[in-house]
Amino acid sequence: MSDAISVMKRYEIKYILNSEQINYLVNHLEGHMKVDEYGKTSIASLYYDTPNYRLIRESLDKPEFKEKVRLRSYGLNKPGKPVYLELKRKAYEVVYKRRVATSVDDVNDFFNENSEIAEGQIAKEITYFRDFYEKLIPQFLVIYDRVAYFEPDGDLRLTIDYNPRYRHDDLSLDKSMDGISLLPDGSAILEVKVQQAIPLWLSKILNDAKIYKASFSKVGEAYKRQILNM
Repeated sequence: MSDAISVMKRYEIKYILNSEQINYLVNHLEGHMKVDEYGKTSIASLYYDTPNYRLIRESLDKPEFKEKVRLRSYGLNKPGKPVYLELKRKAYEVVYKRRVATSVDDVNDFFNENSEIAEGQIAKEITYFRDFYEKLIPQFLVIYDRVAYFEPDGDLRLTIDYNPRYRHDDLSLDKSMDGISLLPDGSAILEVKVQQAIPLWLSKILNDAKIYKASFSKVGEAYKRQILNM
């Protein structure tokens, strides 16, 4: 997958769907949006945090500002295949994302040896984040099977994440896409990503299907299941 977008600023609204709502939504998107060229893609995101889970704990408190860093792979990672180190921040409901294409070895050196990850402003922001939190280690691997839709003549993007799951051990990006389920069978996470307001036609589809906004963090849910319920 290309790294065409390295900087993003947008609103992201989440919803939890059951199987009936998924079918209704997908059927009614026809004529409005198209599936992107990648179709269904398995995505693995390795989340880094402090040893005491500071970033996740602060995020679960729902502050006006929160941030996290993750290493993302599209499908299983293979030698020579790029991964993407992403810094994601959310301030007053607006999401800002920065990312650089890199390799697993370079990311390991970045966090373990305090090396540089890349050149440029984005790399400097990620480095500042690392230095601010002093010690960041891999904590959770979150995996899901995503179908992304785009509006041909607009900025609207929509993703459906099927079978979201996680691992707290065996955090390698190159071994498997297995994990512990985060939702009941048949459920999925819908994310609407837009620069401005949700269009009226999509609002009507969501309302007719009784699809309502939900607060859900994949890594936050993984933390609650793995750590808080131990």
